[in-house]
Amino acid sequence: MIYKLKYLPLLLVLMNLSSANVEWPEWRGPNGLGHSDAENLPTTWNESKNVTWKTSIPGKGHSTPVIQGNQIWLTSAFETPEDPSKIRDRLKSNTGSQPLNLLSHVSLHAICVDRNSGKILHNIPLLEVEKPQWVHKLNSYASPTPVLDSGRLYCHFGAFGTACLDTASARVTWRNQKHKVMHENGPGSSPVLHENHLILHMDGSDKQYVLALDKHTGETAWQTTRSGRLNNNPQLKKAYGTPLLLEMNGKTTVVSTGADWLYGYDPSNGKELWKIHYGILGFSNVSRPVAGNGMLFFSTCFMKANILAMKYEGLEKPELKWKFTKGAPKMPSPILVGNELYYVTDNGIANCLDARTGEAIWRERVGGEYSASPIYADGKLYFPSQYGTTLVLKPGRTYKKLAENKLDGRHMASFAPVNGTLFIRSDKALYRVDGS
Repeated sequence: MIYKLKYLPLLLVLMNLSSANVEWPEWRGPNGLGHSDAENLPTTWNESKNVTWKTSIPGKGHSTPVIQGNQIWLTSAFETPEDPSKIRDRLKSNTGSQPLNLLSHVSLHAICVDRNSGKILHNIPLLEVEKPQWVHKLNSYASPTPVLDSGRLYCHFGAFGTACLDTASARVTWRNQKHKVMHENGPGSSPVLHENHLILHMDGSDKQYVLALDKHTGETAWQTTRSGRLNNNPQLKKAYGTPLLLEMNGKTTVVSTGADWLYGYDPSNGKELWKIHYGILGFSNVSRPVAGNGMLFFSTCFMKANILAMKYEGLEKPELKWKFTKGAPKMPSPILVGNELYYVTDNGIANCLDARTGEAIWRERVGGEYSASPIYADGKLYFPSQYGTTLVLKPGRTYKKLAENKLDGRHMASFAPVNGTLFIRSDKALYRVDGS
């Protein structure tokens, strides 16, 4: 009896952590569509208003915080510069055809922050990478958002590897660094979880495939090569999209944006169910599809981005319903609210389209540069910009700005809303912003 009582507090903690509801489990929330049922969220804030705490986050990363109970998890990268003499040697031999990697080492970490106090509880090394590939100036080595599920945190860093962490003990349970591609601009695709499979996009300039890892062991469960014919230029073959799990006619389907093609896969075995060509060149895909009312909406991304709307309800294979060619986002994802599709372009033009027809309802130049994806919660749309400002709009068929808020640093990560609170990661810190 004494032995059991001694470990009772620890057992209670573990039970509470495993049973606590995962409020924001992955990028763009519980269904991946950017929606939250959180209420009483703040509309206005700044560095001195409605900020409950602000915590500097070590390292660099653009991943969105994921939240369960009192734990807020995010990923970060710690970079070790190359020796200056070695950089000089590389400069002499560099042909100018590729960016020059100036790092000798990157350590990829999971960081846990206390929800109530903002104190950093854990800073856990997950993976070590020697002489890593370069990343784009708008990217980081820790851009993919992890997935949080039943006391496990699944952290993906593209070609640099994937790791699983037990959130109660803060111990790494498995690692997998077997799968490699040449990203060209660094990792960007976030993982999704379906039953026992962690599903990943691996779309490099050299190889393009989708795979699933066993969530318990990290071993490869299936791997499927992209079958769509691509441009001969390797730079036009890469993609950074995140898959969307969608119920299509009673069957869960992995909806997957690769270069030039939209794919559907069976999540249990990776079988390709269908594929649809964009009809134009579309690569370096960053934004994530959204769905609703039997329709699927996504941006073709680079070169000239279009919005494509596909009807899937009652069909074996989605069919193009409409397309919008007068300006679409390349990096921020769209968001669907009712019968309206909202988005902001990378260069700061907010748009509202009729989701049923593709008709432009309103278009407003709001300024700034955008890469993070918006959220919809508490009857408001939140659009964070690279300048550290957040545009808050009221959804509707007329443009209505509720507020424009400013924090220090840049917003490269999407927001994580829970009841009464927005968790906002800038390139400098993590904020808890509460409603008033």
